[in-house]
Amino acid sequence: MSVGKNALAGHFHRRIQISNAGRTRHFSSSAIMSRTITLPGHNVPVTLPEGLSQDQLLSFRPFNNWIDALAKSTRLQSHASHPFHDDPYAVRSVTVQSFDLFGGNRIGFLKLRATVSNSAGETLPAAALLRGPSVAMLVMLIPDDAPPDSDERYVVLTVQPRIPAGSLGFVELPAGMVDDGGSFKGAAAKEMEEELGITIGEDELTCLSDLTTPDEAGGEGEGLPRAMFPSAGGCDEHITIYSYERRIPRGQLRDWSGRLTGLRAHGERITLKVVPMKDLWREGARDAKALCALALWEGLRREGKN
Repeated sequence: MSVGKNALAGHFHRRIQISNAGRTRHFSSSAIMSRTITLPGHNVPVTLPEGLSQDQLLSFRPFNNWIDALAKSTRLQSHASHPFHDDPYAVRSVTVQSFDLFGGNRIGFLKLRATVSNSAGETLPAAALLRGPSVAMLVMLIPDDAPPDSDERYVVLTVQPRIPAGSLGFVELPAGMVDDGGSFKGAAAKEMEEELGITIGEDELTCLSDLTTPDEAGGEGEGLPRAMFPSAGGCDEHITIYSYERRIPRGQLRDWSGRLTGLRAHGERITLKVVPMKDLWREGARDAKALCALALWEGLRREGKN
C-alpha cells in the first residue's frame, strides 16, 4: 500500500513519544495543536506545542532565567559603546519545539528556537536546549601520613553511563542538577552524599566559581551566573564548581576506588575512580568540569587563595 507524502507528514507531525511509564514525554515540534501566547512582562510571542501549558512554561525556572537574561542583554545595546548600538538586535519570537516532563507535570528539558534579528534582517543563531544550573565537586583526598607540605593529593572521579555522549563508562567529576528552589551548596553536598557516600556540611565546601569569576564593573554587565558554561552555543546549562578536601588513611584510598554508588531508582549506576591529582588533566580530559575545576584550583593556588 502506498502512502502519499502529505499523509506521512501528517502522521509524523502528530507523533507523541511517552516513556518511563508516562513520567517523561517528548512532543513533536511540529504539533498541529500549537498555540501562541504573549509572556507577562515581555512583548514577545511564544509558540507552545501540543501538551505544554502556559502555566507549565512559566513555572520552569530555566526558561524564565533565560528570557530575563536575554532581555537584559538586549537592553545593554542602548549604550553607545555597545558593538550593536547602531543597529540593535531584538527578540522577535520564541518557538518551543519539544520538552520532557520529569515526575509528572514538571518540565525537565526544553528545546526552543528564537528569532533574534536587527532592522537589516540579520539574525543571530538562537536554538537552545534549556535544562538549568548544575554543580560539580572537586573532591581531593590526602593520605594522613603525607607530610603537611606535600603535594600528594588524589581526586575522586565517577564512571557512569552518559547516553548523550554514546558512552556507558564516561569519566567525570561528580556532578548534579540543581532543583528549583534548592541552594547550590545544598545540591553539591547532596550529590556528594549520593554519589560518593560522604556526608558533609555546606560550610565545608569552597566555591571555586565565586572566587574566580570576574566581577562586572559597576554592575553594568549582563548579570550572568558565576559559573562555567560548557556549551554556550546551544545550551543554557551553567555549572558552579565546588572543592572539598579531606585527609584519610592511605589504605582507604584503595577502598574508594571501584566502589559502586548512585541512586538506582534514578537510573544511576556509578563506579568511583580515585586518581592522583597530577594526572587529573589526563584522566578527565573529556570532561569540561574536570578541566575547569583543575584550572580554577591551580590558578587560586598560584595566587595563594586556597
